[in-house]
Parts: sequence; structure tokens; C-alpha cells
Amino acid sequence: MPAIMPVKSDVEYPPPARSGRALSVPSVNVLVVVADPGAGHDMLSGAPYQGAVEVRRSARRKRTVSAYRDGDRTVVLLPGRMTQTEEKRWVGVMLERLAAQERRRRPSDEDLAVRARELSARYLDGRAEPASVRWVGNQNTRWGSCTPVDGTIRLSTRLRGMPTYVVDYVLLHELAHLLVPGHGPRFWTLLAAYPRTERARGYLEGVATASGLAMSDEADTDPADAEPARAGAEPPAPPRGRSAAAGARGARKGTAAADGTRAGTTRDRAARKPRG
Repeated sequence: MPAIMPVKSDVEYPPPARSGRALSVPSVNVLVVVADPGAGHDMLSGAPYQGAVEVRRSARRKRTVSAYRDGDRTVVLLPGRMTQTEEKRWVGVMLERLAAQERRRRPSDEDLAVRARELSARYLDGRAEPASVRWVGNQNTRWGSCTPVDGTIRLSTRLRGMPTYVVDYVLLHELAHLLVPGHGPRFWTLLAAYPRTERARGYLEGVATASGLAMSDEADTDPADAEPARAGAEPPAPPRGRSAAAGARGARKGTAAADGTRAGTTRDRAARKPRG
């Protein structure tokens, strides 16, 4: 998958006059962290979550508004003289501009397949060989899923536009399920090779919380969720914090999805990893 290069957007302030209606803040889930810690948080509702937004004001900045991605967050640079109303408006405008730029560069299904092979070679010694990897738009509670019997991997389109390391984590998670169906110690040992596993899981948990995605408290070490017992098999690891449980629907479909298992299936709802 092509590396997502830093995206920056600059516009002149004030903008050209607009006739008719006023421009409102778009429907996006953002957490605005302002310079004044006493000002609190402003959570905007809607679709897709773009991470935390840090607003930085500068008295030296007079005529431009800039925004760029900085890791997990977006930094918006504003003139110090802007009003709170103008700030809200411009945060929305700049998020829209950045999102539009990123949409034009999102990886295709072919890019995903190439990246999956690269991740398998780097972290799994090339042992995970998916038959197909593609984006799907019908996974509203799962970041990714796989069907080990036919080697197919599917990633939710909700991941598009997220940091590359997050998409890589979900891809690697599903690749690992081609080798280990459940979430016992063997599975997490495979994921431990990826240095950004914890960071990616934290990012996904933040997205799930901000977007109001359903979360389950059912432990993924429930007997029905564990890998089939066998002579000399290791016991599943106990859960940590918020569990990663599978839904019954996923179990009936016989699929595997990130973070949660049931009868050989898995589901990721951005839960925290089990701790041994």
C-alpha cells in the first residue's frame, strides 16, 4: 500500500464573500483541543471520525489558515483575532479540505493485497497467504474480518483515511487469523512483532468511542469463544479491561474479525488486548 504522505492545506483568511446561506461546521466527529485547557472539549457529531484536532492561534498569523496531520491528530493554525464562531467554521472547512485530499489518495483493493503480502513477509515470515484482500462498506461494527477456510480478508471502508499504521495493524491482525483463529497467547505473540499494535488499538478504541460504535463487555475467553481444546494446548489469556467479544451474528457467519472470537470467529470493536 502506498505510504500516506503528510497532507497540508492552506487558505487565505478572510475568505471571499459568500452570498445566501452561511457555511456551517460539517458533520464530522472531532475532538477539538484548544490552547486554553480550561476551555474544555467540543465534540461534534456525525460521520467519519478524523481524530483529535488541536487549534493553535497566533497573533503573528494574519491572513492564512493552515491545517496538517500530525500523527493521530490534526493541527489547525488560526489567526489570533478569530472569533469562536469563526474558529468553529474554519476547523470544519480545513477538516473537509484535508479529508478531500486524502480521499483522492486512498489505497485500492490491489494496493491492500500488495501491502498484505509485505506485512506477512515482514512480520509473519510470509506464512499468511490471503487469497484476496478488499474493502467492504457493510461492516459497521468491525474494522476487519477474514474467513480462514478460503483465505479472504475484508477491511471496513471506515478505515480509509486513518493513519497508515492503523490500517497496517488491522491487516496484520486479519493475516494472523489465517494462522491462528482465536485470541489466545499464540495469536498475541504473532501481533507482538508489530511495534505499533498498542498504539493502533488505542486509536481504534478512540474512534469507536467518539463515533458511538457498539462495544461489548463479554470476555473473549468465554468457553464458547476459545480455540478448540486439544492435547497440550495452551489456555487462552485472561481479558484486559474492556473485552473483545464476538457477536452471535459473526459466529453464525463463520468469519473472523479483529478482536473477539466465538466458535472460531473474531470481531474487532476496538477493545483492549488480553493480558497474560
